[in-house]
Amino acid sequence: MTTHTAEYWYQLKTQTLPRKAARAIGFEMTPQLVERGRYIAHATYECALYAQQYGVAMNVAGGTHHSFAGHGEGFCVFNDVCIASNLLLNRGQAQKILVIDLDVHQGNGNASIMADEPRVFVFSMHGAKNYPFRKQVSDLDIELDNDTGDAEYLQILEDTLPRLIAEVAPDMIFLSVCSRRARYR
Repeated sequence: MTTHTAEYWYQLKTQTLPRKAARAIGFEMTPQLVERGRYIAHATYECALYAQQYGVAMNVAGGTHHSFAGHGEGFCVFNDVCIASNLLLNRGQAQKILVIDLDVHQGNGNASIMADEPRVFVFSMHGAKNYPFRKQVSDLDIELDNDTGDAEYLQILEDTLPRLIAEVAPDMIFLSVCSRRARYR
């Protein structure tokens, strides 16, 4: 595996993940859950290949950005964007990747897994006082106050994204979003 540790994968595959680790994920640990996570991750990779050919693709089950290399949390078993990114990079299918994570929660798993990968730039814009309460360091984090309104939110994106895309010059962009209705509380 290029993203998750061999020990974590073995524990998932053999259903020997410690009880505390399974609780951090938030789902009952079953073979079907692991299989579901594998399908989600593979679908994100397939979507990336499709996007390279046709310009855009979407995996509505993707965005499992709370999974770290050696453990899952926050309802995320595997980290689909990091798996897809590593596959693309290792197979020579991409040279520079930009991860734009606009979920109300910081993509802490993305930040952790890609911390030492210079070919992947992780941008996370999230609620400052929202889960996870212990944030990781992304390449660019923008933390928003609870009372951030739509106009301010959109202005920050308008001021940030074009510059970021120009500076990073990615040949692949992954976008993770959540409903703005979630707000930043």
